[in-house]
Amino acid sequence: MNSHEMNALQDKSGSGQSLVLVTGPSGAGRSTALRVLEDLGYEPIDNLPLSLIPRLFEGPPIQRPLALGIDVRNRDFSVAGLIELIDRLTASPDVVPEVLFLDCRADELVRRFGETRRRHPLSPSEAPSLGVLSEIDLLVPIRARADVLIDTSDLSPHDLKAEIARWFDRAAAGRLAVSIQSFSYKRGAPRGLDLMFDCRFLRNPHWDERLRALDGRDPAVVDYVNDDPRFPEFFQRVRDLILFLLPAQVAEGKSHVAIGFGCTGGQHRSIAVAEKMAKELAEAGWQVSKRHRELERRTSGATAVQGDRA
Repeated sequence: MNSHEMNALQDKSGSGQSLVLVTGPSGAGRSTALRVLEDLGYEPIDNLPLSLIPRLFEGPPIQRPLALGIDVRNRDFSVAGLIELIDRLTASPDVVPEVLFLDCRADELVRRFGETRRRHPLSPSEAPSLGVLSEIDLLVPIRARADVLIDTSDLSPHDLKAEIARWFDRAAAGRLAVSIQSFSYKRGAPRGLDLMFDCRFLRNPHWDERLRALDGRDPAVVDYVNDDPRFPEFFQRVRDLILFLLPAQVAEGKSHVAIGFGCTGGQHRSIAVAEKMAKELAEAGWQVSKRHRELERRTSGATAVQGDRA
């Protein structure tokens, strides 16, 4: 969706009950999405039969926005029934519904079912791949009705949380959230970046044995990167460009801007630059968050190994 469509979605009237219908193929991340929405202040309800959903709005007003998880396991699920429900809720002046469809590639869904050894609800006694393909085909009409579509194929839980917050965090409405990320080009650029800067031309601390095991948050690495004669002008020009663009993004109605800094391994130069840029933008008054993808991968991998040994 473009920024104008995002604005239209975020500017829906608040006079009715806010409702997010969370759906998509099994294994695409619905449970994770519901937990994230709960953290954002929504009341989550999973697998309520379709026939009972309209009754939620017949009683006293509900104080919190609702997030309803719906998939093929629902007792009375059907594609026609869900589309009819969406139409009914959309026509009601008392409800402001949004359909969040979590999509995912078939091969990734098969991999996830293989890792968890879960049975697919559409092929409980057969190979999960049969159920995956059948469900993807079944949900095509619902996918076409999505207000927000998020492809989770290459998203970590952290990435999915950030993407959902980008769309549904009411507390952040009216403020521009700036995300600064570092990454390794070897693993590819993160999804969803609005701006991306290549730091590979800077001197690489990897080739200094004293610095190789450190990362870009260490003062010794910071000094090494800052001492590159090309660094001061590079950083200043990028900083000035970003500070020029951010007010324009606000005027355009964007609620989130993701800025990436990449280097070869994602350990030294990109982290040092990302840390410094996040500090500069925060000092300039912007709401800034930061993440270092490769450090997160390393940490999660170490945790997993420790858990296996426990």
